Amino acid sequence: MAAQPKTLAVVTGTRAEYGLLRPVIQKLLKSDDFILKVLATGAHLAPEFGNTVQEIEADGVPIAARIPILKFGTGPLATADTVAYTIQQFSRWFWEHKPDAVLVLGDRYEIFAAAQAAAMTGVPIAHISGGDVTLGAADDYYRHCITKMAHLHFPSCAEYARRVIRMGEAPDTVFNVGGLGDENIRTMPKMSREELSESLGFDLSGPFALVTFHPETAGGASPTEQVAQLLAAMEQLQKARPVRWLITKANADAGGLAINELIDRWVEKHPDRAIAFTSLGVKRYLSAMACAAAVVGNSSSGVVETPTFGVPTVNIGERQAGRIICPNVLCCKAEKGEILTALETAFSEEFAEKAKQTVSPYNGGDTSGRIVEILRRQLARPDFGAPKGFYDGPVE
Repeated sequence: MAAQPKTLAVVTGTRAEYGLLRPVIQKLLKSDDFILKVLATGAHLAPEFGNTVQEIEADGVPIAARIPILKFGTGPLATADTVAYTIQQFSRWFWEHKPDAVLVLGDRYEIFAAAQAAAMTGVPIAHISGGDVTLGAADDYYRHCITKMAHLHFPSCAEYARRVIRMGEAPDTVFNVGGLGDENIRTMPKMSREELSESLGFDLSGPFALVTFHPETAGGASPTEQVAQLLAAMEQLQKARPVRWLITKANADAGGLAINELIDRWVEKHPDRAIAFTSLGVKRYLSAMACAAAVVGNSSSGVVETPTFGVPTVNIGERQAGRIICPNVLCCKAEKGEILTALETAFSEEFAEKAKQTVSPYNGGDTSGRIVEILRRQLARPDFGAPKGFYDGPVE
């Protein structure tokens, strides 16, 4: 007699996170071993951040629940209120529907809150991308807290897998599967430069930079001052080079809307040189990364995904501090002079050749397929979800 399929909830709150989860979700939908419940929340449901739930719907993915949470404004207290409200809303859903497990990715506060709700209602957690370090974002401790609540771990490289084990997680629950971003880059059909230009309504036939800048949520840096320094450096560079700027706007972190207002005003002054989008969608975003002369900003994709392309990258500030930095990435402070120097280097022929030689540490092969197969095996165990111990053994 065939085993009964397991009900697996998957939580997604942002465009970037859904882009990574997309191949996992597609494989889960095709599997007879799972009943998939996609829970959309956060920026996906907010018009000011692009209402990106439409991207999920466009992929034909059924959404089991829409759980809006962004109603408290911005700032640290608003984020705390949002976390509390998110725990409440997700706790009710988990308690009422009782899935066999929940799959979450990353480190954002809404994922941290959803994981807490799962833990408090007895739903085992499987966590993708644990073990990273990002010292410039509050996400750093959100991620580690999720690790301690999770029963299964899918880190993206060997170094991060070892870190999860050092945190006391049993080695037989930690699976180094590689990075989903790396898999997307290798497997997703991408648009040509001409197709991308037509889709965006913006001429990208010449050299252009793909720019994304999010607030630093740890350390007290002013997001508007930082992005002002970036825009000033971009202004200076384009006086000397015929460069164009394809900008994706900031996320829903505190300060994100203020960053977006500055970007919109700057783009209005340079309509022939710059264009900004709330979301490009994963296909256009990766296609742009493949064609770009440089990737600029402080998004995790700048340090995690660009090594696969071998594209020159300027990583600004401390948001990604602590992650593995590959040879194609130039790190600089969020100051006009340092950013300008890094941009000039990134656009040089010499550095472009160096960047092409980069080897990504995140290539795990069929990462999404490995995650689905491991979930199938682990959820079938009679003792899955039993209380965890603390592993004190050796780390290989």
